Amino acid sequence: MAPFGSWNSPIKTRMLVEGNIRIGDISLDREELYWVEMRPEEDGRYVIVRHSDTGTVRDVLPHPFSARTLVHEYGGGALLASAGNVYFSNFDDQQIWCVAPGEKPKTVTAEGTLRFADAVHDPSRDRIISVCEDHSREDAEPTNRIVAVDLNNGDVATLVEGADFYSTPRIRSDAQQLAWLSWNHPNMPWDGTELFVAPIGEDGLLGTQRKVSGGHDESIFHPSWAPDGTLYFVSDRTNWWNLYCEHEGQITAVFPREAEFGVPQWVFGMTTYGFLSDGSLLASYTRNGKWWVVRIEPRSRKHQILELPYSNVSSIHVGERRAFAVLSSPTEFDSLIEIDPTNRSCHVIRRSSPIQPDPNYTSVPEAFEFPTDDDRTAHAFYYPPANIDYCGPSDEAPPLLVIVHGGPTGATIAQCRLSVQYWTSRGFAVCDVNYGGSTGYGREYRNRLRHSWGIVDVADVTNAAVYLAKQGKVDQRRLIIRGGSAGGYTTLACLAFRDVFCCGASYYGVSDLALLARDTHKFESGYLDRLVGQYPQQAERYRERSPIDHLDGFDRPVILLQGLEDKIVPPNQAELILESLTRKGIPVAYVAFPEEQHGFRKADTIIRAHEAELYFYSRVLGFSLPDQIEPIEIRNLK
Repeated sequence: MAPFGSWNSPIKTRMLVEGNIRIGDISLDREELYWVEMRPEEDGRYVIVRHSDTGTVRDVLPHPFSARTLVHEYGGGALLASAGNVYFSNFDDQQIWCVAPGEKPKTVTAEGTLRFADAVHDPSRDRIISVCEDHSREDAEPTNRIVAVDLNNGDVATLVEGADFYSTPRIRSDAQQLAWLSWNHPNMPWDGTELFVAPIGEDGLLGTQRKVSGGHDESIFHPSWAPDGTLYFVSDRTNWWNLYCEHEGQITAVFPREAEFGVPQWVFGMTTYGFLSDGSLLASYTRNGKWWVVRIEPRSRKHQILELPYSNVSSIHVGERRAFAVLSSPTEFDSLIEIDPTNRSCHVIRRSSPIQPDPNYTSVPEAFEFPTDDDRTAHAFYYPPANIDYCGPSDEAPPLLVIVHGGPTGATIAQCRLSVQYWTSRGFAVCDVNYGGSTGYGREYRNRLRHSWGIVDVADVTNAAVYLAKQGKVDQRRLIIRGGSAGGYTTLACLAFRDVFCCGASYYGVSDLALLARDTHKFESGYLDRLVGQYPQQAERYRERSPIDHLDGFDRPVILLQGLEDKIVPPNQAELILESLTRKGIPVAYVAFPEEQHGFRKADTIIRAHEAELYFYSRVLGFSLPDQIEPIEIRNLK
């Protein structure tokens, strides 16, 4: 028996990064599979890896190349494998490079102010069609368009322009039609997008555009051409992101149900379905917090659910006879898996962690729905403490660590993550909240955050903690909140405007909404119009909800963790909170990381951040640590 939080855990901070990777872009070239790995132990480098038809796995990209694009700042879609070549956007110069088998990378485009993402190969014209973002004007926001890149000389020709944003250019198999998505401020892609198609002329340029679907209040996701030339796409026109197809001008629902076949398009290259050689569809969807894979026969609409030993599916890519996806479950870490749709077998190609979860130290989440403000309910996952070697005092309940995902338009899923088990194996309970505005529960749930950021999210995460405390599962005196980016904003807002949490941890959290509205990158420059209101017309609302403008409301200990090269949330926001709480006599810690941007990618940073946070909680809550951790300065702590 030992105090909660002080348990000796076999999950050490080094294990959070040693051999760990994050699996990203996936690309299929005939029978060969390629993907991108983000490796913290290589200072966050994005490495392209190849899996051949013989089962060999090897790196394709030599150091120092890194396959990471900054289009929309968040990137994605940096990899394209086609016709034996691998094309990628290189992080240092943001240009397209090519790697041929056995050769060194060579540049395709000339160094300049253009960035590229989400490319497809047009072999009949020996070119790549890609989303392009032009940063040539320093006095204006970048322009976005769809371009064709000549693979012989690197020339860039514009195919489509005029909208604020573009994504997902896709060529029909006969190379005679192009489909794409576009949208305009203030919409984000989950608010409203439009799907267009146009013929490709003999000169390679596009003919008259035709709008297929979409609009200001309809989000289209992932258009794709079937082998027979039928156009498929995902739309939320009925509240749920469902599959549709267009044939001879008629749009038909393919597999209608109250489930989501789409995800928020924060990055490029996300896919939720594809076509097998027999013309059938293999698709993934989520319902009530769990993901499923289904095989659909488009004409008859007959379907078969594949009973896989996984509950989470990310970015499924379908080949002629098999599919590949990043899968996980409450007891399995993310892994790149090969799926055989015929016999429903799964083969692990790459694991995100070399560690095999030990059930004796693995907390299995419980999905629950809880009451919140305005007679609504919201969703979350509860992870109880789990360590076979320990139990807490019989007269105590564990402290609760409430995690706020970094959306605000996003979602958390029930999966085994070392970053969660790190806490539960030490005696913390964890609550991972899908507050109103999160995805996976339909458009109406997603729209709860309209003009209500800082209201709905704060209410939901607070009510989730109170609900668990009333259930007797956690100690209501030791409710902790933590989050990064937008989750850091909700964390700071809860500490400034509510008195439920005893302390909190903000990772590069937004504290000044007005500053974010005035000085953010193009992709999110209209985002707050929907989340808060138009600025400066609604400047008072921004002030009312900005923690930085209510420093007098902070009276609980806070640890602030911040990258010093963060362009999205500048370090001065955290430093203003630090100085204010220092003057007020509130315990506060500030841990800054040079060379880190918005989101921590380096191994040493990830290790130090977790250890600093644990040390902070041990001092604030008053329990001892079995691990030797380098102390941090906590101002005003007596």
